[in-house]
Parts: sequence; C-alpha cells; structure tokens
Amino acid sequence: MLQLPKNVWLLAISSALFMSVAVFMVFVGGIIGNSLTDFKNLSTLPVAIIVVGTALTILPVNRLMSLFGRKRVFLSVCLYTIATIGLGIYAINTGSFLLFCLSSFLLGATAATMYQFRFAAIESVQEEQRTTAIAIVLFGGLLSAYLGPEVATLGKDWFEVDFVGSFVLLALLFVAAFVLLCFFQPTEKFHEQEGKSKRPLIGIIKQGSFIVAVCAATTGYVVMSFVMTATPVSMHVIDGFSLEHTKFVIQSHVIAMFLPSLFTVMIVKYLGLSRMMILGVIFLFISVTIAYLSQSLNSYWWSLMLLGLGWNFLFIGGTNLLPRSYNENEKFKVQSINDFLIFGFQAFAALSAGWFVFNYSWEVTMLSVIPLLMFQLLLLLWWLKHDKQES
Repeated sequence: MLQLPKNVWLLAISSALFMSVAVFMVFVGGIIGNSLTDFKNLSTLPVAIIVVGTALTILPVNRLMSLFGRKRVFLSVCLYTIATIGLGIYAINTGSFLLFCLSSFLLGATAATMYQFRFAAIESVQEEQRTTAIAIVLFGGLLSAYLGPEVATLGKDWFEVDFVGSFVLLALLFVAAFVLLCFFQPTEKFHEQEGKSKRPLIGIIKQGSFIVAVCAATTGYVVMSFVMTATPVSMHVIDGFSLEHTKFVIQSHVIAMFLPSLFTVMIVKYLGLSRMMILGVIFLFISVTIAYLSQSLNSYWWSLMLLGLGWNFLFIGGTNLLPRSYNENEKFKVQSINDFLIFGFQAFAALSAGWFVFNYSWEVTMLSVIPLLMFQLLLLLWWLKHDKQES
C-alpha cells in the first residue's frame, strides 16, 4: 500500500477536501434551507440540487479533461469552487433561498470533478493495484466526515448571520486543495491505444460488465443519497434531535462510507467483487429495516452506519468492475456515461427525499427503496453465476 505512486496519495487528500463540500451541505444545507424558505417541504432542495448540478456537469467536466487534461481542470475547479462559495455567503447574508439553491447547484461541478479522482488514481497504477488505489482515494473521504461537519459548527457563530463563517472556512479548504494538486502529475496512458479501432458506444453499454458496474454503483448512491438527505430533516426538524446528535449520526455515516476502504482489498481477495457487492446490498436491506422499525437515536445511528457500509461495497465494486468494459482510448466517454447515469438517478433520489419525508413519513421513505434493492440483488446473483473471472 505504501508503494503506491505519489499521485494516489495526493488524490486521496484532495478528495477529502473536495468531498467536505458534500458532507457540509448534507449536514447544514437542509437546515439553512429551512431558515430561508416558508415552504418547509422544499427545505432539502439545496442538498438535492447539488446532485442535479453534479449530474448535469459530469459530461462537460469529462470533456474538458479530455481536451485539457485532468490537472488543469482540477486546479481550475478549485478556483471556481471558492467563487461559488462566495455566492453562497452572499445568498445567506441577503436571505435569498433561490440564490442559495443556485450556489448549491453550481457546487455540483465541484462534486463532478471530485468523482474523477478515482479514475485518475486507476490511471496512475498497474492493473493489480486498481482496487487498492480506489480504496485509498475513497478512504481519503474519511477526513471529510470530520472536516465537513466541524467546519459547519466551528464557523457557525463567527458572524452576525449563522453559517457565514462556516462557508469562509470551507473556502480555505479549497485553497489547500489547489496547493496540493499543483504537485499532481497526470499520466499519459490515453494515447497508448489511440490507433486502435473504436467500438460504438452501444456495443460497450450492452456488455454485462458495464451493466452490472453501473447498476451496482447507481443503486448504492441512490439508496444512500435518498436516506442520507432525508436524515437531518427527519432527525432535527421533525423529531427534534439536537444539532449535535444529528452531526454525530451524519459523521458516523460518512466514516462508515470510507473506513471499510482499508479492508476492501482483503475483502475482494476473499469474496470476489460480486460477492462483496451482494454483501453490500444485504447491508442496505438491514439499514432500511432498522430505520423503518424505530426512530430512536440508536436506530438512526445503526441505520446510517450500515447505509455507509453498503454504499462502500457497491461503489468500490462497481468502480473496480467498470474498466473491464472499455479500452484506454474509450475511457473518457465510458466514464462520462457511467457517472452521468449514477448521478442522474442520484439527483432524482435526493430531490424526492425531503418531499417523501414531509408528505409520506420516514417509514414510507424506507419502504420505497426495497424494490430497487431486490432488483440489484437479483442482478448480482445472475452476474455471480455467469462471470467467468470469478468462477
């Protein structure tokens, strides 16, 4: 693990700083939104719309990387994010819910860029190191579990308007990310197979490896985002738990998302990718069952912990499986379609989470994800039977 290239470690730390935006917004986006609008069922819109921004900017971000390279885009997005955070500060100061939603939407491009770190890590290592590289980059997200909520609470009362100081601290994280990414050295693998014939996209999409990889990562993200987005509103606004209790549950959830990355390589070696992803679906089943049965603090905690663990197994499994479906000269278009599908569906889940909680209850929110989990389980059982590489 320590023999991994410098790029992987730089990407891991930068990923943590970038991901702090998402954790920060999940933690306080709904709370700030609730204070800025009289329409309480729209209070989670700032949280949800960042996912919409992510889905809509996945393709442009990948296109820019194919034209200008990953490093230039990484550095440019750091500066872009600092400016967007400034817009968020202005929105809070003026009490504008619409501007706050706009700033959140624009931060989607930041998230879209962050999700390319895992592919940049894959390109920096040999094939046998892929699982380890992905795990290290995702493990860097563990730091975001601390940074996001802590930045939010530490700067909350710095200025007359709540959370303005929090956004100032958030901007400083991206100054640090800019400095780190100056040392990133992009690889030159893209041109290795440039002379080979290119397959039509439909031929790539029809492959079982592509379908299973995309569906696994999408299911993990949809269920995780749907439940996670609804949790702070359900806990703090509806059930009356304190901000500290809510922060504890969200931090624990994000830790559970990334801490298992330390052991993912061993799990893949022992179980194989398919069985690991099946175990991830089982964890999600248990998570929603616990959440459905009780809304105590312990139930929220256990449910969100298992939610994070299930997401980790599905997302790492899907990301590790995806390169089987494309050649090096096809990577940008396949990665773009993969992430567009994942975050497009995640956007729908995040947008509907607050509406479900306020209109149908927490219990119905949990029940609504069961059909998706059943579909994913059946797909993975089929893949386990037919995948020759794991037989």
